[in-house]
Amino acid sequence: MNQPTEHRLQPDSHTTLDLQLTLASQLTVAARVAAPQTRDEALQPIFSQWRPRADFSAFAAYDAGTTGGLDTKGYFGAVTDGRYIYFCPVRDQQDRGSVHGRVLRYDPRSGETTVFRTGTNEANGLMFDRDGQLYACEGGDGVTFPKEGQTYTSDGRRMVRYEKDGGLTVICDQFEGQRFNSPNDLAFDPLGRMWFTDPRYGEKTDDLQLDHQSVYRADPQADGSWEVHRITFDTTKPNGLLISGDMKTLYVAQSDYNQPIQLRAYPIAADGTAGQCRILHDFAPNRGVDGMVFDSEGNIVATAGWEDGGPGPMIYVFSPDGEVLETHPMPFKPSNCTFGDEDLQSLYVTAGGRLYRARTERRGYLIYPS
Repeated sequence: MNQPTEHRLQPDSHTTLDLQLTLASQLTVAARVAAPQTRDEALQPIFSQWRPRADFSAFAAYDAGTTGGLDTKGYFGAVTDGRYIYFCPVRDQQDRGSVHGRVLRYDPRSGETTVFRTGTNEANGLMFDRDGQLYACEGGDGVTFPKEGQTYTSDGRRMVRYEKDGGLTVICDQFEGQRFNSPNDLAFDPLGRMWFTDPRYGEKTDDLQLDHQSVYRADPQADGSWEVHRITFDTTKPNGLLISGDMKTLYVAQSDYNQPIQLRAYPIAADGTAGQCRILHDFAPNRGVDGMVFDSEGNIVATAGWEDGGPGPMIYVFSPDGEVLETHPMPFKPSNCTFGDEDLQSLYVTAGGRLYRARTERRGYLIYPS
């Protein structure tokens, strides 16, 4: 079994916490990889007026640095258990064969970041269920790696639960006998059902078995198994997703740069099937939504945008009907976000090889902790 580890990453010139760096959008860096201390007085509110992306021109040449000696292009999968923030370093496509993934854990109280779990097959989306169990989208393909003089091959392209004793349970890894593409993000509803996206990004497609890229729902069964249902039939690269607290609306980021780039809302019927979607926001031709989280009022806080054009890297706040309530520029392309800390009023954002934190006037809505 894959036991959790608690060794501390050694800071270097690229991995030192710098809570004194306050960005123009009033976000502060919560963590790179490790930190000697935390300074709450340096945290600033995120909610401010929209500012031109030119404010961040000084950050254009920023080097993402290293993660414990491993080059990383950024972080994904930020979630909280009420105390810690969990997130994943993501490798460049050409480097995936050399590292098969890990989950990092940041402690806001001490400012320290430790390796929580290794061997995670390029885990991307992370989420806790209502019982506080951690699930992951292991989107990377299985890789072969040397260990103790032998060669091991890991599995991938699956939905898993990381057990508290260090074990692992595979929830599902195929649909109708065909392997998933690369599971990306997930969400739980109040009934304990798991909703997840299964796109494939990158140029490698010769190993795909499914002829579609869809959203699924996995329903827990009395015998411990999970029954998988296909939910969307019109998505081409579904990315982030959320399911409303009343389970009547599924929000999906359709993020295919050869297709519409949209934030969509699907009505969910009593039997769990999805109806025709509504387009809440169209981001084309620029980068659409990656990660999303609800606040307590049902608004959607989402990461989107890039440095290549449009309004730039951005944190958006959408109403449930798609009205843009707020926009908050970022210096780098943001990937995922979550509310954290004991009051769920700190917003954590992964972007540009850093984990950002900002105190907000909003409170997060999470299945766990509730």
